Amino acid sequence: MSSSTKWHKTLVIVLGLVLSVSWLYPFIIVLLGSFKTRSEIFTNTLFLPEEPTTENYPRAYENLDFAQSFLNSLFITVVSILVIVVFSSMAAYALSRNKSKFSSAIYFFCAIIMLVPFQSVMIPLVSLFGSVGMLNRIGLIFMNLGFASSMSIFLYYGALRSIPQTLDEAAFLDGANPFQIFWRVIFPILKPTTVTVIILNAIRIWNDYLLPSLVINRDGMYTIPLQMYYFFGEYTIQWELALAGLMLAIIPIIILYIFLQKYIVEGVTEGATKQ
Repeated sequence: MSSSTKWHKTLVIVLGLVLSVSWLYPFIIVLLGSFKTRSEIFTNTLFLPEEPTTENYPRAYENLDFAQSFLNSLFITVVSILVIVVFSSMAAYALSRNKSKFSSAIYFFCAIIMLVPFQSVMIPLVSLFGSVGMLNRIGLIFMNLGFASSMSIFLYYGALRSIPQTLDEAAFLDGANPFQIFWRVIFPILKPTTVTVIILNAIRIWNDYLLPSLVINRDGMYTIPLQMYYFFGEYTIQWELALAGLMLAIIPIIILYIFLQKYIVEGVTEGATKQ
């Protein structure tokens, strides 16, 4: 191996380590801070706690009403993901198998919609849903579907373009109808893309604060991000409890990512390059 090649590999490794530390740094600060007292968070922010304490976690759990808010977040996230996967995959399948200009126009419209920021439509959207009595959970699920559909259709469409239409024709000759062809033949092949859609949308929906804060207005329906606002008072911020609450909130999504991360790169590549 030449010296230039060794130098190149060393540079890549060092750069990778630097980037890894930069990405992990905020998480490490939150983790360490969750075991510190409020005063030590300000006096010893960057280093290990001098006198670690675990009292922050039970206090944060109680103040967050964590069991109820966790179930609320879980229900909204799971149901939203289910409807996103079902409707987006079927829509992408219909668009990919229809060769008309109208289907192409709808596909490009979905791609363009990804550029529209939520903040530009949030006020009229919430007003519209409120006028028809569709706020709280049901409204939030429908809004999640609307905002996630364009990206999800984009990923599914690219993956479907790589699946030969001869599979559809063979299943049709065996007596399967279009619904059976998609769910029994095509959809299982889309597993990497489906996992990618689940991960990307689950992270966004689970951590979302702005949209639920506009839509949810009933006690007992608050999600974890909404409950986290309890720690940020007008005159004081309970940082030690807020950091412990953050750790409790992100543990489920980290577990989900660990179990499904091996499919993410494959799914994103499949959906973004095979157009």
